[in-house]
Amino acid sequence: MNIENQVLGLTRLSDYIKAFLLKNTEDYNENDVGFELLIKKSEIENPWFTVENQKFALRQWADLLTEENINNWLSEYSISKLTKRVGLILAGNIPLVGLHDVISVVLSNHIPVIKLSSKDRYMIPFLLKKWSEFSDGNVQFEFVEKLEYFDAIIATGSNNTARYLEYYFKNHLHIIRKNRTSIAVIKGDETEEELQFLAEDIFRYFGLGCRNVTRLFIPQDFVIDRLFESFIGFQDIINHNKYANNYDYNRAIYLLNQEKFWDNNFVMMKEDEKLFSPLSVINFSRYSSLDEVRNFIAENEKNIQCVVAKKELGLDSVALGEAQNPGLNTYADNVDTMKFLSVI
Repeated sequence: MNIENQVLGLTRLSDYIKAFLLKNTEDYNENDVGFELLIKKSEIENPWFTVENQKFALRQWADLLTEENINNWLSEYSISKLTKRVGLILAGNIPLVGLHDVISVVLSNHIPVIKLSSKDRYMIPFLLKKWSEFSDGNVQFEFVEKLEYFDAIIATGSNNTARYLEYYFKNHLHIIRKNRTSIAVIKGDETEEELQFLAEDIFRYFGLGCRNVTRLFIPQDFVIDRLFESFIGFQDIINHNKYANNYDYNRAIYLLNQEKFWDNNFVMMKEDEKLFSPLSVINFSRYSSLDEVRNFIAENEKNIQCVVAKKELGLDSVALGEAQNPGLNTYADNVDTMKFLSVI
């Protein structure tokens, strides 16, 4: 196995990304110019992938891929001695969302056979090529248009797509992921800064990720205006054409149906028990006791990716502002990918 070289290559990749992100454009060298152009090309192909959000994702990965973090993560698993071909059908809802699966497969001594999302075609191939260079060529991977030769499969899609994938790959070892979303629980004594952290959990990536909060629980006497005030830092989101189209459409529907909602001109809040909300809308409900929240979480466990709340609420939660900062041992759909890869 070449895992030592691969880990070293990842740490070098981390350093490379950090150095790039710290530079001013006037200090770019030829490689930096190419990296920047790739980011802009991704935004042109998929307007949801703004330069800002792509660089945010790159920064999160660069901070995560330290030698200590990687080795601590890998120490929990037995690495497979047999090399298998693992098919990956990657999602494209937010930048680099499929990178964790790719890294997991490589560091499990397997070969990722990757079908990229049509919405995210450039950044992962670029980073994989760099990782291989920094690892003395000890990172194997393949990109395919159609998956044909593989020993196991990891796929991510909508609930409808997942049903098709489960049937299609029923005779293969597989992980099939479905739609998920996240919730937040307000205790009521949060500071203004903490509520601003919550805004990050809601608006980062336009709310398109499974770790974005789409459903809020607030105390009975909590004033909604406090939330709107804390959201101001994201008010420019309405200047994004695709987001604005969703906002205008949903607002028109609510007005036509004479439904009650709260509005601050870039996001709406609607008192609604549903877990999933339309883009530009946050569903919320008021709770009298935490038992109501716990019951909701238990009933919707298969559709909730994470719970955002203050630790003292005792809800097995992540801190406000940390939803988009998962660790290497945090897995989509809460299915341990590395454990799966160690036994195929």
